[in-house]
Amino acid sequence: MDTSVKFPPTASAAMANPTAAFLAQATIEVTGKQIEKFPLLKDNMPAGATVFIALIEAQDLDAQINACAELRKLGFEPVPHVPARFVRDEADLDNRLAAFRDKAGVKTVLALGGGAPEPIGKFDAAIQMMRTGLFQKHGITKMGIAGHPEGNPDITKKHGEEALLAALSEKNAWLKTNGIEGFIATQFLFEAGPLALWAQSLRTAGIDLPVYVGIPGPATIKTLVKYAAMCGVGNSARFIRKQALNITKLLTVSEPTEFVDQLAKLHFDKPELKIAAPHLYPFGGFDKLFDWKKRSMA
Repeated sequence: MDTSVKFPPTASAAMANPTAAFLAQATIEVTGKQIEKFPLLKDNMPAGATVFIALIEAQDLDAQINACAELRKLGFEPVPHVPARFVRDEADLDNRLAAFRDKAGVKTVLALGGGAPEPIGKFDAAIQMMRTGLFQKHGITKMGIAGHPEGNPDITKKHGEEALLAALSEKNAWLKTNGIEGFIATQFLFEAGPLALWAQSLRTAGIDLPVYVGIPGPATIKTLVKYAAMCGVGNSARFIRKQALNITKLLTVSEPTEFVDQLAKLHFDKPELKIAAPHLYPFGGFDKLFDWKKRSMA
């Protein structure tokens, strides 16, 4: 498949710095264990910015709830991940949504299946949680769902590639039926071409949700290879893997500048794709990420 994408000098060419304008809309992902780093967010993200709080281990729920509360105090919009495979049952979901609401005023969540090989309870997929009615009960008015521009090995091995699009279509329909504003947050990747083709396939299938694109922040080649392997990142990681074959480059820091430049052009020049904003992963640390972000917006 040809994943090349042309980036014509149209609307974005008239802007002084389209990348800066695109990055100004960025969201960022943290974990509850990084709470001591949150003052850096205060210094480097605009007031009211959206901050996603991942749940990497099921036992870290209390830390996630506390992180949501702290981010709200700092003036951010906390968006906790709710991974289906880390939720035991309806009572568990009910309790955590109540805690998000009462302690942090959460109105937006990211509902996803989660990366655990086996569920700890009765839920295996986000749509199962969505159908409980508990999100509406606790005042959730906006919901993100997970997108995988380069596939998801856990799903495709069992159900085939077409299952991913079918699942997104089902969730898209549910969001519309229930009057909840929706968006897609993607797994991180390294190239704009595959992302553009995937976004176009969504629009062709009638899925019109805006897309927040996962961007790996500046990190060493070694670190990026590790995360790509952990997360099952697809074909666009070939550049990173190729770099890793040269042992002298393992500690070289890779920055996503070209990737974000191209995404900015897609955002402004191809609005029909609904590339809404970059979603930043601080894999190489917050300091590297924010230094790069400042230089890119200068």
